Amino acid sequence: MDTTGERAGGWLDRSRTVAEPGFSRWMVPPAALCIHLCIGQAYAFSVFNLPMSKLIGITDSAPDDWKLTGLGWIFSIAILFLGIAAAFGGGWLDRVGPRKAMVASACCFGGGFIVSALGVYLHQLWIIYLGYGVLGGIGLGLGYISPVKTLITWFPDRPGMATGMAIMGFGGGAFIASPLSVYLMKLFSTPEHIGVAETFLVLGIVYFVFMLIGAVIVRVPPEGWRPAGWTPPAAQNAMVTTSNVHLDDALKTPQFWLLWGVLCLNVTAGIGVLGQASAMSQEMFPGRITPAAAAGFVGLLSIFN
Repeated sequence: MDTTGERAGGWLDRSRTVAEPGFSRWMVPPAALCIHLCIGQAYAFSVFNLPMSKLIGITDSAPDDWKLTGLGWIFSIAILFLGIAAAFGGGWLDRVGPRKAMVASACCFGGGFIVSALGVYLHQLWIIYLGYGVLGGIGLGLGYISPVKTLITWFPDRPGMATGMAIMGFGGGAFIASPLSVYLMKLFSTPEHIGVAETFLVLGIVYFVFMLIGAVIVRVPPEGWRPAGWTPPAAQNAMVTTSNVHLDDALKTPQFWLLWGVLCLNVTAGIGVLGQASAMSQEMFPGRITPAAAAGFVGLLSIFN
């Protein structure tokens, strides 16, 4: 069968990501991990808060240094735009496919770090809000949903395992990023300079490359594909509906807003701690918790979040 016309689009086109016969679905989890291990860095952002509050004073905060209250908004803005991008990007993802969404995520997330490096260099906090907060947050949202949705289509027989593999990568990303960020800042620092800008630049480039690798690997199953030997269960769980409710209709129901409220409160508690975890642990035990130890605490907290 001639598929030239079907696959005539560019490399990012959804038709170019349809798996060829013989493609192993077990290649998709590594692609998902390439994305989630990178964007999971967001949970480790608190390791930058204290160093960025001493960019001028170096050892202690100077009058012109940024305050922790202002720095806390970087993570908050990023999480806000994660939610916005995930909410409004789902339909776009269905139309364009995971590869284009992953490349867009890589550009936004990696680019957000590079813009933030400029903000640190110029000592302009609003540039970091725009870079990591807005641009990086959009990258987080697109990068969060595209691997999860793709994995579910490849593993209809194991949906829990599929989503678990992706979410595991998000927590694992912070576990890696926390000590890595502290190491890079120490590597680039001098007695007169804290190496935050250089660390942002390196992380932006590294994450961009790894996320592109995931975009290259990812595939979507052909229409009508099913795992070998698997058939959808005939008996339906009484607690699981087989009907779909359009978002416009769901927004009019009290059940939607009650569920949203429960999830919002649940997520807010964990995110609120993660946003200041490193600084909080060091300030609670001054002189006893080093930045490296605080990074380990952030990593463990992220894994179990």
